[in-house]
This record gives sequence, structure tokens and C-alpha cells, in this order.
Amino acid sequence: MTTTHSTTPRALRPPRTGRSNGQWAVDGREPLNANEAWKQAEGGLDVRQRIEEVYSREGFASIPPEDLSGRFRWWGLYTQRRPGIDGGRTTQLDDTELSDEYFMLRVRLDGGALTLAQLRVLADISTEFARGTADISDRQNIQYHWIRVEDVPEIWRRLESVGLQTTEACGDTPRVVLGSPLAGIAADEVIDPTPVIDEIVRRFVGDPDLANLPRKFKSAVTGHPSLDVVHEINDVSLVGVVHPRLGPGYDLWVGGGLSTAPRLAERLGTFVTEDRAAEVWHGVVRIFRDHGYRRLRTKARLKFLLAEWGPVEFRRVLEEDYLGYALPDGPPPPRAATPGDHVGVHRQKDGNHYVGAAPVVGRVSGEVLAGLADLMAAAGTDRLRLTPHQKLVVLDVPPERLDAVVDGLEELGLSVSPNPFRRSTIACTGIEYCKLAIVETKASAASAIAELEQRLADVTGDLDTPISLHVNGCPNSCARIQVADIGLKGQLVTIDGVQRPGFQVHLGGGLASADREEAGLGRTVRGLRVTTDDLPDLVERLVRRFLAQRNAGETFSSWAHRVDEEELR
Repeated sequence: MTTTHSTTPRALRPPRTGRSNGQWAVDGREPLNANEAWKQAEGGLDVRQRIEEVYSREGFASIPPEDLSGRFRWWGLYTQRRPGIDGGRTTQLDDTELSDEYFMLRVRLDGGALTLAQLRVLADISTEFARGTADISDRQNIQYHWIRVEDVPEIWRRLESVGLQTTEACGDTPRVVLGSPLAGIAADEVIDPTPVIDEIVRRFVGDPDLANLPRKFKSAVTGHPSLDVVHEINDVSLVGVVHPRLGPGYDLWVGGGLSTAPRLAERLGTFVTEDRAAEVWHGVVRIFRDHGYRRLRTKARLKFLLAEWGPVEFRRVLEEDYLGYALPDGPPPPRAATPGDHVGVHRQKDGNHYVGAAPVVGRVSGEVLAGLADLMAAAGTDRLRLTPHQKLVVLDVPPERLDAVVDGLEELGLSVSPNPFRRSTIACTGIEYCKLAIVETKASAASAIAELEQRLADVTGDLDTPISLHVNGCPNSCARIQVADIGLKGQLVTIDGVQRPGFQVHLGGGLASADREEAGLGRTVRGLRVTTDDLPDLVERLVRRFLAQRNAGETFSSWAHRVDEEELR
């Protein structure tokens, strides 16, 4: 096997005429914007020593701007939003005006995997340093708020003592690797992704050679037939399949991403064996490093490169210029057989059970995490997984402890049998802490869930599958609004000449699932806006119309794309 570094694909030789896109392998490495300049001057990984030896001792005021708003992200740290700044000022103020002197700290949990000892450390950090905050993100991470720079070295010490880290949890880096929450335990698993995830993290997270990408790089690996890692919206995904000749391995997808220019990933048509999966991942991320667009940050994601090259050219470049060998053709994954959120009680292949539970829009706390740890200890289980759907799954529950675990989770506010709206609603951080947000999300979504449970109690039994509701505080789609049945993009809505917090509405999106064969983006309806207060009215109206008008076996998504716009208002 021959692995080369970065060479320019034949299709891009000689360099194109016209304006440079800032591609290292085509245009050279001259920085074309301020972000690229400071990244080249000093890498984000280098700031850790200053955090530990200078900023944590001298305080927030000692941090220069390029570290504070730039390099800190390489260690999972973002300044959070200053309280009292309304959404109308989000786009009017610069970062220094929006920033508080506290941080969001993201703990990367590759594969969403936690041990009991790690869970206890996370709970203690929340209680002691984060004012009790802790959110499960839809990237399988834990996020804290109210973190002081003075406390960061001690937090790192505690995390690293149990094998956790914040390295490259944010920044222009390979972010957390999503993984199936059922890795290694499910009877119907195609292949256990744990060895591949572990190898990627061990070899490449914190590698300076990959720590200056054009922008963030999102990865996912699953071997479960529920397709439980939202593989269509990641930069690179490895999805478990069985090759007719080579046996279990992975189907390779590249170029997915949402935000303001959503694009679904595409298959390259290759089959990747387990022993080559990490190096194939490495080839894809190096293509992004060398050929990704760096001139404009709005174009600096792999999806834009794939749109230019197409999957055939991308595969050729990967094989010829980065791997040094051809990959065999392979089959696509079958349609998902079961829901990918793993909520409920299910049997493992060893006779024990896993129990999936739903917090309200991913919001937990140090107290809840500590209670969960006590519950797991009493049940004799050492393993927990977080999911890309803001849920959690307790593994290895013995049959004789099952009832106690289910009851204990419910007492903690972690529902094993949630109503359809609690189960299918996710929300981003929102204006409470996020500097990009325009509206509040978590509380609004929680309030809507409670109200919809009451309003639609008479038809809940008629919903064959939950209708997903995704609530986002700005256009950036951290809550995946374009691939929800009902996706809400935060904005200010003008009613009778007065601006109020509200949302633009996307309808009929979704990812491949047990009730949906292919992923697709939602549609927008001209002029369809809703205030935060009127959100339950809109959802109730849409659900009742769908139930009244649907054809036999029709999903909400299919109905939303089929009917006239007037039916969706």
C-alpha cells in the first residue's frame, strides 16, 4: 500500500483561471482572509499551554481576541452570549459585544460512549463549575455553560483522568465521530464500528497535520441497520453493509451538510473493509484539507467541493492521489428497519437489555447525571451511550433490574415511553447562551411539547410514526431543520408592525428511516411564519390536517410535499 500526501488531481491541473478559492493544492497557501491568516500564524492546538499557564491565572481580561474568538475553539471553548441582548441585535453587534466572560465547554464523546466513572465526573463538573448545566447535543456531546477560564485546567484534569477530552470538540478540525449507540451489543448489527472509531480518534484527533482544515469536518460510523448516525448530513460517513463476496464492511458517503446551503451526502459506490476504514477516512479529510475552499468561510465545507467535482471524480482523487489503490464497488445500505433513536426497552444479543430514554430536547443537569449514575450503579451496569437525537441509552441492564431502571429513569425526567412530540423534538442551544441565535429554543420547544401532548391526546394513537419537530434559533441548522417533518428556523416575525420572536417553517424533510426510504430536504411555504407563542397552534393545525387528508400509508413528509401550499398555512 502506498499513501501519498497531497497532490493536485489531474482534473484541476493547471490551476483554474479566475478568482482563487484558496485551495492549498491548487492556489498555494497564501491566507485569503483573517481566519486563515491567524491559523497559519499559530495553530489552535497551541493555545492550551497559555490557557493553563497564563489565562487561567490572570483571568478573562488577559485573553487576546485571536485566542478568545479563535484558537479556544480547538479545545471546545466558545464564549457564551451576554445576558440581556435581544435577538434583534444579534446581527448588529460584533463578537466582543455579544460575548460574556463565561464559556460554553463541549466535551467530545466519540461514539457517544460513557462509562459509569466518566458519567460521575461529568455530573460533578456540571455541579461544581457549570451552575448545574449540561445538555446532550445532537452530535452525542455534552455541553456545559457558565464555565470560567480559571476553572478550565481543573476541568481538563478531571476529564482526562477518566479518558475524556475536549480536544478539537470545536474549531476547523475533525469534530466528534458519531457512532451507533448500539455498537457491539445489538443482535442485528451488521458490523461493530467501535474499532474504527477508536482508531480514528487514537491516530488523528489532535494531529497537527489535520488541525487546520478549511472549516469543521463531521464524521459518522455505524454498523446498525437503523442507520442511526444521520449519515446523509455528515462530511464523511461509513455505513455498515454486507458485501456479497467480501462480507461485512462499510459503504462510503461524503459531502453532506446543512446550514444555509443544505446538501445531502452522496455515495461514492465503494466498499470499505474494516481494516482500511480509518485510512479511507484519513484520505477524505486530507482531500478536504488540501482542496477545500478557504477564501470564503461560507463556502469552506466539503459539500461545495463535492458539488464541483461530483462523486465519480471525488472517488478517483481519493483512490489515485490519497490511497494509492482502488476500492472495490459495494452495495448501498438497505432501508432502515427500526427507529434510529433507540427509545424504549430492547433486548441485547447477550440476553441483557438496553433502555433508551428521552430528556426534554436534550436538557439534563448535573443532578440528573448524578442520579443516572446512581441508578446505573444499582443496576450493575457500567455503560451509557448518548445518541445523535438528543437521547440516551443505558446498556447491559439485567432482566431482573429492568423495571427498577425504567422506573428510575422516569423519576429523573428521562422518559422511556415519551409522548410522540417529546420523542421526536430536538432543539439547539438558542438565544439563552448562543451568540448566533435570534430566538429562544429550549424552553419554547419544551412548552410546545407539553401543550401538544394535551391538545392532540385524542389523535396520538393515529400517528403511525412520530412527527419530528426541530427548533433552531438561527439559520445555521444545528438542530437539522431542513431534514425534519416540521423544521423551525429562528427569526424575528413582524405582526401588526411589531417584531416578535418567531420562526420560518420548513415542512416535509427527513433522513432515511424505517418509514422513509430516502432522505430529502423540507419545503418552505411562501410567507409561512409563526411566532413563538403561536407555535402549538401551527403544529396542531398541521397534524390534524395531515391525519384528515393522508392517503393509506402516507407519511407526514410525503403529504407535506404533495398538498398545495394553502393546506400548509
